[in-house]
Amino acid sequence: MPRKGHVRKRDSLLDTRFGNLAVTKFINKVMLDGKKSTAEKIVYEALDKAAEKLGVEPIEVFNKAMENVKPLVEVRSRRVGGATYQVPVEVAPARAQALAIRWIISYSRGKKGMPMNERLSREFIDAYKGEGSSIKKREDTHKMAEANRAFAHYRW
Repeated sequence: MPRKGHVRKRDSLLDTRFGNLAVTKFINKVMLDGKKSTAEKIVYEALDKAAEKLGVEPIEVFNKAMENVKPLVEVRSRRVGGATYQVPVEVAPARAQALAIRWIISYSRGKKGMPMNERLSREFIDAYKGEGSSIKKREDTHKMAEANRAFAHYRW
């Protein structure tokens, strides 16, 4: 981080199939060892499988799943007078998207015993329906913020 000025966000290219920036970010997060074509294949196959099972368009599955997983509030640690408080704060849209992507991918990678595209499609289906591991993570985050609402006045 520079001492002066602001770091500009670089624009990513839109993905080839849907022309969606969020899908591009998702593919880049799935990618391991610089193998982007493999990551694209995994994500597109997962979205196709999920869309086929749900009977809707793949991009609609992706958008609704992401929308369902994005957190609205989270807790941040704040030190006041020697004590550390968990202060609930609203989540910026860019961070909410990043957290949703991270949670979906991490819980997909956590399930072993099947190909990644299958694990990812199951996570997309669960997120689309409003259930599953990534939705539980969002609910836990919201519960934590709700429980610490008394410290909201320490917000900065």
